[in-house]
Amino acid sequence: MEEVGLGIVGLGNVGSGTLAILAENAGQIALKLGFRLKVVAVCSRTVHTKKLPEALGPVFKTTDWREVVAHPDVQIVAELVGGTTTAAEILDAAIHHRKSVVTANKELMAACGPEIWDRAIRAGINLAMEASVCGGIPIHAVLREGISGDRVQALYGILNGTCNYILTEMEKRNVSLPVVLEEAQRLGYAEADPSADVDGFDARSKLVLLAALAFGEKITPSDIFMEGIRRITEVDFRYANQLKHTIRLICGGRKIPEGLILSVRPALIPVSTILAGVQGAYNAVWVKGKYGEDTFYYGWGAGALPTGVAVVSDLMRVAREIRSGSPQRVSPFAHERLEENLPVSVSLQRRVDDRPGIIAKLAGILASKKIGLEAVLQEPCETKHDLPFVITTEVTSEQSIRDAVDEMSRLDFLREAPLALPMETAL
Repeated sequence: MEEVGLGIVGLGNVGSGTLAILAENAGQIALKLGFRLKVVAVCSRTVHTKKLPEALGPVFKTTDWREVVAHPDVQIVAELVGGTTTAAEILDAAIHHRKSVVTANKELMAACGPEIWDRAIRAGINLAMEASVCGGIPIHAVLREGISGDRVQALYGILNGTCNYILTEMEKRNVSLPVVLEEAQRLGYAEADPSADVDGFDARSKLVLLAALAFGEKITPSDIFMEGIRRITEVDFRYANQLKHTIRLICGGRKIPEGLILSVRPALIPVSTILAGVQGAYNAVWVKGKYGEDTFYYGWGAGALPTGVAVVSDLMRVAREIRSGSPQRVSPFAHERLEENLPVSVSLQRRVDDRPGIIAKLAGILASKKIGLEAVLQEPCETKHDLPFVITTEVTSEQSIRDAVDEMSRLDFLREAPLALPMETAL
C-alpha cells in the first residue's frame, strides 16, 4: 500500500494530539483513504526530549523546521507552531518546495490568508485550515461544502472557549471576572497573559476566516468592530436576567442592504435562544441561510484531541487530493469587503453617584442623538455612591450610540464610563 508522507512542525498540545490520533487511529484512516499516512519527520525545539508514539515507527527528528520542509519524503507539511513570524516562514518555504500545507494558525491566516492561498494556487499545491477555527467543529467544511448551495444571510457564534467559560461561571456563581480568570488559568483554559482571549483578538481572527467562507468576501481584522469582556461584572448578569437575557462574547456577521456587519463584542442574548445554553469552554456557530434557514453547530473549540481530529481530517483530505492529482483551487478569500454600517439595538449600563436629575440628563443626551429611551432598570442599592442601572433604547444606529456614550462619559456623576451592549434580537 502506497503511503503519503507527513512532516509535523510543532509538538505542543495540538501537535501531540495530532500524532496520537495518527498513531492510534492509523488502521481506520487507511481503511477510509485506501492508503496510509506516514509520519516521516517531526520538528520541535525540544523534540529530543519528546516521547513519540511507538506505533509511528522510525521518525526523523529535528529542531530545524527547514529540514522537515526540505525532506524528500514529506509531501504534506503540518504547521502547528502558531504565531505570525516563524509560521509564515514555514508556509512560504513549504509552498516554495511545492509541499501541500495543513495549518491550525488562525492568526496568520486571518492576517494574510488570501495572499498565502494565492501563492498556494500558483504553486499547484493545497492549503487546508479546518483546525484554525472551532477545533472540534468542522465548520470550515460545513460552510465550504455542506451548505455551499445556500446563501448565508447571518452567522453568529461563540468562538472563544476561554471567554465562554469565564462568563458562564460568573453567571452561575455570581463571582467577579478576575476570580474566574484566575481559575481558568489554573485549569489551563487561559494563558498567563490572557489578552488574546479576554480582549477579543482570538475570536476576531476566527471571525475573519468564517466571514470569508460564509459571505465570500475578503475580510481583514481591522474590518471587525471588537470589544472584549474585561468590563463585564456579576451585576451585569443580574440585570440581563431581569431582561430575560444572558451575556456572551458573540462573534457576528450579517448581510444588510448597505453591506456586511461584523463584530466581536459581549452582547445580551435572549435566554430562549440555543446560543444562551452554550456553557463552559464549548464553541457554537449558528448560521442562517436564505434557502436552508437555520443550522447550528456545537462542540469543543480547543483541546489537543478535538483540534487534532481537525488537523488529521485535513491531512486526509489533502492526501486524497495529492493521490488523485486534483488539489482544491477554490479560495474562500475571493472578494473584497463591502462598506459596513452597524444599526443595532443597544442597552446602556452605568454606575453613578446618585443625585436628582440623572435620568433626565441621560435621557436628554439620548434625545439629542435621536435615540428613543425604552426602559430604565435599577436594583435597590445600599450605597448612593455606586449605583448601577440599565437603560434600554429603541433601535438606532451604532454611530448614534457611540456619540451618546462619548458625551455621557464626560458627565461628572459617572463613576466609570458607560458600557454599551447590543441586544441581539436577530438570534
